[in-house]
This record gives sequence, structure tokens and C-alpha cells, in this order.
Amino acid sequence: MIYTLLTKLFLKFFLKGTSMKLTCMQSNLSKGLATVGRAVATRSTIPETQNVLIATDNGRLKLTATNLEVAITTWIGAQIEQEGSLSIPARMFGDFTNSLPDQKVEIEFIPNPIGIKIHCANFDAQINGLDSENYPPIPNITDGPKVSISATQFKSSLARVKFAVATDESRPALTGVKLDIKENEFTLASADGFRLSIEKGQCDSTIDEEISIIIPQRTVNEIFNLIGNESGEVDITVTEQKSQALFKFGDVEVVTQLIQGNFPDYERLIPTEEGTVTKINRSEMLDSTNAAKVFARDGSGIIRVISESINGEGSMRIMSQAEEVGSNESRIKAEISGEGTQIAFNSRFLSDILSVLEGDVIELETLSSSSPGVFRSEANQGFLHIIMPMFVQW
Repeated sequence: MIYTLLTKLFLKFFLKGTSMKLTCMQSNLSKGLATVGRAVATRSTIPETQNVLIATDNGRLKLTATNLEVAITTWIGAQIEQEGSLSIPARMFGDFTNSLPDQKVEIEFIPNPIGIKIHCANFDAQINGLDSENYPPIPNITDGPKVSISATQFKSSLARVKFAVATDESRPALTGVKLDIKENEFTLASADGFRLSIEKGQCDSTIDEEISIIIPQRTVNEIFNLIGNESGEVDITVTEQKSQALFKFGDVEVVTQLIQGNFPDYERLIPTEEGTVTKINRSEMLDSTNAAKVFARDGSGIIRVISESINGEGSMRIMSQAEEVGSNESRIKAEISGEGTQIAFNSRFLSDILSVLEGDVIELETLSSSSPGVFRSEANQGFLHIIMPMFVQW
């Protein structure tokens, strides 16, 4: 009797702010859970990091997930009857929501055991959860340098640098994308010791204090995927300590830890001596490279590129060879400024850059077979890519 009375008093007074009750559309809930699900920890000794935090927030439903390195938050429309918050196992909540029809989903908090009841059409479920007070705190980044960049431009720029990030953890500073912002200009850079990508662009706002940070590769990939077709702006805020950053676009916020370390001075890695410039059609060179990759698989992954002029006609030969199996050669028209050159590249590196370059006409600048090859695009003067050559017998 006394126990029952105490229980009722506890539920009435101490769980008063947690008696959440709301209604939302299945499609919105499913999309929101998929968004934050990218940050859910797959393996962790902390149960909360495998949960999604659900909370009412100014008439909307707020969803958050974190793996302690990156946190993703989004908001969806909902009809809120009672305020509250708790965390729910992300995988089960997401999978069950995806199995529901696209109708209204009713969610109601249950106190014992703590969790939620879900009702949609003729589907009912109960999922146990955890108190929201035990959920890892998400940094509230409001102070520090702030800048805005077009979401379309930022995503496009990330595509041209993110593939060249190093995977070798022995050099942590290279396992992310360097972002430098000065006044109203930004520079993104990535390097893995064999290649270097640099993209320069304009911000939509101006800052007084310079920003120089290294964004982890995983965060870069999540931002790239989450921006999607967003046509607005990406608002970037960096803490004064340069240890964390907030990326905000649409109804999504991404908070990430930043990589500490010294990124190479990439400006010094750009060749200053003028070499032979070969202009070619990007799609033709990509097609020839993909064909050469078939033979390069069995030939140490090497593709040879020769730029030459014969009787005033410029051309580029792209060749590969598989030992004791066969060889491949294709020739495409080219406009050559300078002497003929020859250089060998890693087949994957060459395919990667040709796949992300913009425009129909691209440039390959080479000085010698032992010097880096520099790729540029006539359609995007703010981008360049450098690939170190492979040493072969010619």
C-alpha cells in the first residue's frame, strides 16, 4: 500500500516533465531517424551512444545521436500534446518505424519500465529506453568564429577533396580535410602523401578572425551526404579552442570533434616551374583510363600517359600492360603547349581525379616523368589536383 502510494507520487512529481506524448507522420520520423542514425555508435561500452535521443522542442520533435566524436541533430514536424524526452535504441526504433505505413504515428512515454508506446494504423509496439539525463551532453557551440557558405558549393567542393584523404592513422593530420577561411574566401585541402587536392571558393559572409581546422574524414562524408539537395547555406561555427565545430544546414546540425595536428603547407607543394600543358576532353580520357585499368590490375596498377605532337597534330596515348597476359593502348586528341612528355600514374588515382573534375576540357601539366602531374579544369579555376608519378622503365 505504502509502496504503491510512493510510486504514484514519484510518477506524478518526478516524471512530470517526462510524460511525453506526440503525433507525427511516419515518413518524417523515418527520414529523421535515418539522418541521425549516421552518428549512432556501432560498438560501444556506453549504451546511450547506441540510442537516439528524442525530445520535444518548441513544438517539434528533436532527434539526436552521437558516437562521442560526431553528433547529428535534426527536427521534424509533430503535434505535441505533452513535453518530454528520453533515449531509445536507435536500430530497433528505426527498423520498426520503417516497417510502418506512411500514416500518423502516435508516441507516448511510459514510466515503468521507462520507454515509449508506439501506435500506427493497426500496429502497436513498446520499446524500452533510458533516462535522457544519462545521455551524453551535446556541445552547444554558439561562441567563436562564424561563416556561411553556399550549401551547393560546399558539397561540390567537398566532392573534389574528400577522396584524397589519407587512411593511414600514423599521420592523424592527414586523415581529415583541412579548411582554411580568410575574410570571405575558403580553401579545402586533402593529401595522403601521394596526391593533393586543393579547392578555393567564396564564402557568403566575411569573418575578421581566420579559421584553420582539420575536419575528420567521417564527418566530411556525413556532411556531404546530409546536405543532399539543400539549396540554402551551411553555417559553420568553430570554438575558440579550435577543438570542435558546428555545421548547420536546413533542419540538420552536425557537431564534430576536430583533428589536432599540423597539416602540411600545401601551397609549397604546388610546382612553380612551368611545364608542358596538355588539354584533353575529360570524358574521353576517363573512358581510356577505365579501359587501361583492366590491364593495369595485373600490371602493378600502372597507367602510362604520353603527350606528343606528330606532324603538328597533338595527341595523348594512354597505355597499360599486364605481364605475360596482354597490353592496352588508346589515343585521344589533345592540344599540347610545350614539348612532348611521358609520365606514369597509379590507375586508381588517375580514375579518381577524372571522375570528379568539372567541365568538358581539362588540363594536365607535366614537367618530366619524375615530377608530379598537375590537373586543372577550365570550368573551375579554383581547383587543382596533384598526383605523384610512378617510376617505370620507358
